Amino acid sequence: MNCDNPPKEKFVFVQQESILTDTPLLTKPRSYLQDALLRFASNKGSVVCFFIILLLILYAIFGPVFSPYKINDKDGYYAYVLPGRGYKKTQVNLATYQYYSNIPGAIKKFYGEKKVVVAKRNQTWYSIKLDTYAKTGFVKMLLTKDDYLKAKEWESQTGEQIFYPVIDQKLVKNPTYKNDMNAWFKTDAKGIAETNPATGKVIPIYKKDSSSADGFSYYDLKMNGSQYETRVLYSTWYLYQHGRKAFFPFGTDSSGYDIFTRLAYGARLSLILALFVSSITLTMGTVIGALEGYYGGTFDIIFERIKDIIYQVPTQVTMVLFQLYLAKKLGPIAALFFAFIFYGWIGISSTVRAQFYRFKGQDYVNASRTLGASDARLIFRHILPNAIGFIITVSILSIPGVIFSEASLTYLGIVNLDSDKITSVGAMLNGATNALSTYPHTVFFPAAFISILLVCFNEFGNGLRDAFNPSLRGAENE
Repeated sequence: MNCDNPPKEKFVFVQQESILTDTPLLTKPRSYLQDALLRFASNKGSVVCFFIILLLILYAIFGPVFSPYKINDKDGYYAYVLPGRGYKKTQVNLATYQYYSNIPGAIKKFYGEKKVVVAKRNQTWYSIKLDTYAKTGFVKMLLTKDDYLKAKEWESQTGEQIFYPVIDQKLVKNPTYKNDMNAWFKTDAKGIAETNPATGKVIPIYKKDSSSADGFSYYDLKMNGSQYETRVLYSTWYLYQHGRKAFFPFGTDSSGYDIFTRLAYGARLSLILALFVSSITLTMGTVIGALEGYYGGTFDIIFERIKDIIYQVPTQVTMVLFQLYLAKKLGPIAALFFAFIFYGWIGISSTVRAQFYRFKGQDYVNASRTLGASDARLIFRHILPNAIGFIITVSILSIPGVIFSEASLTYLGIVNLDSDKITSVGAMLNGATNALSTYPHTVFFPAAFISILLVCFNEFGNGLRDAFNPSLRGAENE
């Protein structure tokens, strides 16, 4: 057969009688945003971090709502209470053991005693489970007659004992207990007595009042001018005043503030400050960086030199200057806000500038320019979407960066955000430094919050960068 001139009968018409149409799509089209969200959802680590961040934000918003305490509620008698039920296993000497033994509910469990030799002297240590809520013990209070009678009526209705016999300090023989409202006492047939824990010797303080109905009513107060001087069990007094027992999920700090409530308020302040700063710096940095990268030339040189000058100024010096001069007029939070904006836009603008220099010479951009596309269309339609992944990453990571910077400044004492009305995570860490070895819970919860937040934001930002970067589309399937 001649291949150069094949016969006509070898040819057959295909689909001669049918109408050709496009093959219908079997799947629905996806937008750029839908595609980015689907690829983000495939990153399990970023999704988990997103939900952790969401939980932390919900805690900052709703934590104070469900807490019975306010940001300015403090109780010095409940300073350094441990988290939760407040139990603490500890070892004490004889004097301290007898001290806690005379406070109702202070010792929850006795584990035993151990004899040791310290400086050639025999000592006995007692291992106990201590209730840090009850260890406050007895407190002297001055009450009016009406307040005293109301409290006594509450005692009779509830069966809870508030008032205990007042110790007459003139009758106390041991000078150790002259100013001790928790002086050792015990009730026996003779009345109220003081026990010296070192010797076990009982020192009578006063006798039982046989003329009163319960034998002790006369001794639970004494007149001090127009007021009654009373001796109350503080845990029961707190129950009487608030209608509930004290409970602090995260414990309390050195001033008796509830750490759970204060940390939520501090986290709320830090997050709001970071979101506002990041939004403004993102807008400024994107606009300035886009103009620098797209037009270049004189505009680019001028802004690069401005950034070089700002970078040469030490951050700590700038923060101090803002606090010294601007904080007096606008307050410390506003001064901190403007100080962060002063530096924050530089990093975002440099990132956007680099991306624009990378993409503005691509073939598809030149083709659009040749077809008559305007500068605005080239910037926002063709170049910026390709840089959106890096912009999102920088903007997301700027949020924990602001929070960490604020925490560092307040921790170092450069910015003071600790008061009855406001606080921050860094301020709480600063106030808890001295108690790190003895009461680590005062440092643990603020440090854990900011650490988890920084780690999760970092992973979350990386996930968004990969999801919104068009150049990585399909890379996860390779």
